[in-house]
Amino acid sequence: MDLDELLRVMDRAAANLAKLQAIWDRAQPMIPTRPQRGTSREYEDLRRSWTPLLAGLPPIDGTTVTEELPDIDEAGQSFIYHYEFDEPTYDLENRLERPGHQLDEYRFRLGQARRRAIHDRLDELTSTVNVTLTQIIESFEPDSSARVEDPRTAVVADSVSEIERLLGDTTERKGRWGDLHRHLHFGQGHDWHDIAEMDWPSVRADIEAASLSELDPLPVPAIDLGVAASARPTGGASIGLDWSVIDDDGFERLLFDLLRGFPSYQNVEWLMKTRAPDRGRDLSAERVIKDDGGTTRTERVIIQAKHWTSKSVAPADITNTLAALSLWEPPIVRALVIATSGRFTTDAVAVVEKHNSDGKLPLIELWPDSRLETQLSQRPDLVALYRLRP
Repeated sequence: MDLDELLRVMDRAAANLAKLQAIWDRAQPMIPTRPQRGTSREYEDLRRSWTPLLAGLPPIDGTTVTEELPDIDEAGQSFIYHYEFDEPTYDLENRLERPGHQLDEYRFRLGQARRRAIHDRLDELTSTVNVTLTQIIESFEPDSSARVEDPRTAVVADSVSEIERLLGDTTERKGRWGDLHRHLHFGQGHDWHDIAEMDWPSVRADIEAASLSELDPLPVPAIDLGVAASARPTGGASIGLDWSVIDDDGFERLLFDLLRGFPSYQNVEWLMKTRAPDRGRDLSAERVIKDDGGTTRTERVIIQAKHWTSKSVAPADITNTLAALSLWEPPIVRALVIATSGRFTTDAVAVVEKHNSDGKLPLIELWPDSRLETQLSQRPDLVALYRLRP
């Protein structure tokens, strides 16, 4: 099933869920909370409407809504029995609320499933808008009133529309969505600067929030950690990481998560995929640099991921990467990080050292597997999440 078809099914499930919620909102006040007898035609009609709608909620990880609306005459009689025998009614009250609880659980699972489904496509569209906006505004002054006649504007507009389609109701829209659409409509030079500088950064925060969906727990043994720690465990701790358990995309995602956790890095994002056979998506970030005099500046950094475990990065790979940097400018790239799950050849290190000693831009930083292992030693959560520890 492709993404569009899956979203159609999810949209229909959301519509059926909304219908069930409307029925529940009408029915709940009629459900007894004390001894009583009888029912009503309105409530019985709601029960009849409820049952067919349950078939419109496909299971999510094996879970769906199965609870029928309660028989309120029977429920009222149960309260009479509980009161006669002076028994607490907590269990009865909870049982009568089960339909609403199941609706809440299904709504949560549906949102979580949708976020999982759209995650990669959201990344691609966000990268497209990031790069294309930069290319568009470089030709116009911030106060330009000329309408931008550039085919790339349609790329941004279409990407934004698809992003909204993907998001659905998975996240609260706190950003400047209204301003974004208004500026897209008028499309003058100053509008596009407002989009790039204010609107898009604010809505991108909503998009990033929609990506925070990996909430399922990692498997752990049934032990008490305090007891196990007090038992004075023996042996040493493993230090090597098994890079073979992740693929190229996993390595890029690991770097993305790692960089977002660095205090000195901000606005970490994926760039568009390149067509070179050994290249995936480069990452872009702003590195914040502070000096003792209180001055703060930012520099743009490009991070290239090379998930190579069977060969080392050679001088030609460094040269090819430098040649491709023009794809990501402007703004100017001040530093280039080449991160690999393998090693760099001696000649590659020598080429980089000469490049840097000559004062050429960008400054090149080499992150071999050993450096990544050191950085990840401070992020055991990522090591566990990506299952890198043998």
